[in-house]
Amino acid sequence: MSLHEAVTGCTDAADAGRTQDLGQAAVTQYEWGGVCVVGASGSYDLYSITPLSEALDAAVREYSKVVLDASGITFADSTLLNLLILTQRSVDLRVAAPTQQLRRLLDITGVDTVLKVRETVQEAVTC
Repeated sequence: MSLHEAVTGCTDAADAGRTQDLGQAAVTQYEWGGVCVVGASGSYDLYSITPLSEALDAAVREYSKVVLDASGITFADSTLLNLLILTQRSVDLRVAAPTQQLRRLLDITGVDTVLKVRETVQEAVTC
């Protein structure tokens, strides 16, 4: 089962019975020093998580260490938290530069004690 299936319960976007507005959520992916960096920007909930879950799922299959550049995340709910926890179970995941909203969500839920949260992408890649 992929991370996307575990998070959404769907095998693809068509199964979710929804339309997806990619303008609100965007994902980039690149390698830095042998580490996969996945950059996320925009709003993430059940209806917009697909691109990020698919990118993290692909990264988990190829890399032993993955960094999520969370500096562009403007909104996140429990769907993103679930994805991060599931990803952390599969790979050495680092969350870099979370926005104030995401940092507060991680703190309130206690997920910041489970995940490796770093101030910058560079710190997350090198530590």
